[in-house]
Amino acid sequence: MHEMGAEARKAFGVLSQSSTESKNKAILAAARLIGEREDAILEANAKDMAAAKDKGLTGAMLDRLELTPERLAGIRDSLQQIADLKDPVGDVIAGWDRPNGLKIERVRTPLGVIGVVYESRPNVTVDAGALCLKSGNAVILRGGSESINSSVALHGCLADGLEEAGLPAAAVNYVNTTDRAAVGAMLSGLDGNLDVIIPRGGKSLVARVQDEARIPVIGHLDGLVHVYVDENADLEKAAKIIVNAKMRRTGICGAAEKLLVDKAIADKAVPELTTALTEAGCALRGDDASRSLDDRVTPAETEDWVTEYLAPVITVGVVDGVEGAIKHIAAHSSGHTESIITEDQATADRFIHGVDSAIVMHNASTQFADGGEFGMGAEIGIATGRIHARGPVGVEQLTTFKYVVRGTGQTRT
Repeated sequence: MHEMGAEARKAFGVLSQSSTESKNKAILAAARLIGEREDAILEANAKDMAAAKDKGLTGAMLDRLELTPERLAGIRDSLQQIADLKDPVGDVIAGWDRPNGLKIERVRTPLGVIGVVYESRPNVTVDAGALCLKSGNAVILRGGSESINSSVALHGCLADGLEEAGLPAAAVNYVNTTDRAAVGAMLSGLDGNLDVIIPRGGKSLVARVQDEARIPVIGHLDGLVHVYVDENADLEKAAKIIVNAKMRRTGICGAAEKLLVDKAIADKAVPELTTALTEAGCALRGDDASRSLDDRVTPAETEDWVTEYLAPVITVGVVDGVEGAIKHIAAHSSGHTESIITEDQATADRFIHGVDSAIVMHNASTQFADGGEFGMGAEIGIATGRIHARGPVGVEQLTTFKYVVRGTGQTRT
């Protein structure tokens, strides 16, 4: 591991000075190789899926782990989108002149060597590798044991793509071991060779990283995602949005987990929305007010309000208008994504300004909480902290900046 860290640091020195053209060449070569090696990648994934089923992994975990020809096509598309993105390295964020003639610029630069620790998501191997590559960072990837065969096969495409482009393969590393000690080594910083670590996974993984890391962490907490249906909502629109937000893919972090309904319309809205969810195959838990309006809603326990189900289950609550929704979200949200359904713009604005989450939506499904859907090509995760990045972590969020000062011989008195 420590040798890998030193190799990654050396590769970063090359990559950080590389042209946009060479980085794009590596990314596009990886996309082509994934297509050429599709059968081998799917065969590797089948081994992971079989082992995961034997271990009794949940449906959400299996959904995240599974690769199909369609999902591989999506991965190749995301690589094309990343290649098409503007290169952030060298971008002048701001510039100004001083009265003494000095010209000052704030310029984007790569973060350095990034460690990414994640669970059963083989697509993260490609997304994280390509995003780090495009933004001039070297990366060390450590995926979960459940996805090791899939991730190794996908990583091989990235490594070979780098070599085709004349760049060091060590710019994108994969820790090919299931030994948990490897995570501990990364959290130590690998003798100063890792600059930042990004965890993407469940509570236990994120908690371990945040507790043990000796280097900065870009954190990604649970997706305790809320959808609030206001008294001025179009209920037909609301039903369509909430069913999509909950049921399109239940195992992703942007899936809605809590439905809040304004008490002013609860008598009508709760039965309509719970019926739409039930017909879509979703189980319902809720407070006394929602249960009194639909006997299919089972009692919610305290933990239900702070549980990320990642399954076809949702908790339903009745709140006192937009202020009640804001108060409830402040008490229970993980700061990931929240959405308001209303036709009243003033109420929407109050919600948007009052909710302190990384992503706040109006009249849209929370399943859009995704870097690819934001036009960022892909994402490493959704950062729920405030420093250094927040929301989808793409190429810009994988940069820092330096100040460039140009003078003509000025000295300070």
